[in-house]
Amino acid sequence: MANLQFYFHPSPNPMKVALLLEELGLTYDVVPVDTFKGAQHEAAFKTVNPNAKVPAIVDGVATVFDSNAILLHLADKHGKFMPTGDGRAEALSWLFFVATGLSPFSGQAVHFLKMCPEDLPYAKNRYLKEVIRHYNVLEERLQTSTFLGGDSYSIVDMAAWGWMSYAGYIFDDGLAQFPRVKALFDLISARPAAERANALKARDFSLKQAFDVETQKALFPQNF
Repeated sequence: MANLQFYFHPSPNPMKVALLLEELGLTYDVVPVDTFKGAQHEAAFKTVNPNAKVPAIVDGVATVFDSNAILLHLADKHGKFMPTGDGRAEALSWLFFVATGLSPFSGQAVHFLKMCPEDLPYAKNRYLKEVIRHYNVLEERLQTSTFLGGDSYSIVDMAAWGWMSYAGYIFDDGLAQFPRVKALFDLISARPAAERANALKARDFSLKQAFDVETQKALFPQNF
């Protein structure tokens, strides 16, 4: 068994971590968590993440949950993909812009546009417009910066890539209306590490695919 266990489901936040693990060239064991069946709510998994969400990792003696916390932990531990010195503060600002803005607003947009059992125009408009606003902020950032966190490719870009990958669930034309963001997404996606991370989605983990009532109860238990 590898020294690092990666609790995984092929969804945006775990994909951020998969990308960094591959960029770092780490050896790890994938522990699939069938969130469509509610495995994230089982007691064994909640000892790893009390918040009952993926991803999470057990890295030796360290247990880390929340995708962005994992990115920071691994980048700091291995001394790669995070600026140091004066550039760190700027990169942290953009990392948390993605963590507290683009990521959750994208998730809510997907929910209300694609998964909500009711048609709620206010919620659809609220989250769609916030996603657009966040992407426009990133578009402006990329006018003056090669990467989101500064001059170098970093976990900030990886964090954004996780949700950029799912932009097609929000916009019919994907990222086409944000050309600089799309160019960065394409650049990252062409990296060998991204290809290996994406290959995880094709592996046969025997995960449930159907989005039925059982899945809705597992993902949104508060609605039931």
